[in-house]
Amino acid sequence: MLTGKRIGLGITASHCTYEDVVPKIQNFIDAGATVVPIITHSVLHAATRFGTGEEWIAKIEELTGEKVVSSIKEAEPFGPSNPLDAMVIAPMTGNSISKFANAATDSPVLMAAKATLRNGSPVVLGISTNDALGLNGPNIMKLINAKNIYFIPFGQDSPHGKPNSLISDFNQMVETVHAAITQKKQLQPMLIQYFK
Repeated sequence: MLTGKRIGLGITASHCTYEDVVPKIQNFIDAGATVVPIITHSVLHAATRFGTGEEWIAKIEELTGEKVVSSIKEAEPFGPSNPLDAMVIAPMTGNSISKFANAATDSPVLMAAKATLRNGSPVVLGISTNDALGLNGPNIMKLINAKNIYFIPFGQDSPHGKPNSLISDFNQMVETVHAAITQKKQLQPMLIQYFK
C-alpha cells in the first residue's frame, strides 16, 4: 500500500495516547513504508505516569530502526534536500494545533510539517486535545480548509465527561495517509462517533 514511501511521524506531548499510537508504527512498516520519527521537546524531556521520554524514544527507535529527530536543525532538511512523501503528526495536541494553524514553527515536528508542505506533500493530523470544540475549534477548521492538510478521522471520546475533547481513531492512520498520497483526498467519514 505504501511500498517505498518515506513517512515522517511527528509525535507531540499527548502522553496518554502513546500506548495506542506507537504500536501503529508497525502498520506503516507492514504497508512497506519507512518511518522517520520526529518528536517535540516536551516528548523528549517529559516524565509522566505513562512513562519517560527516554523509554518512549527507545521503543520508537526500535520499531522504526531510525534515530529520532529531536531538534529543529535536524528537521529543517525535510524540505527540498531530504523530502518526505508524507508527514503524519499523531498524536497532535491542542498546543501544536494552535501553533501550526498560525504558522509558528518552534518544534522539530512543526518544522518537519512546514518543510513537507513546502514540498507540496501531504501532512496528516491525528488530533488529541481537550479543547478541540473550545478555543481550538477555529484553528482546527482553519487547518481542515488548508491545502495538503488531512485529518485522521476523529470524534468525541468522552462527550459527557469532556464535551470539548476530540481524538482521532489511530487505527485509520495508514488508510488516511494512503488516501492523501495517492488521491489527494480526505479519508471519509472524517467525523466519527465513538459512542452509540
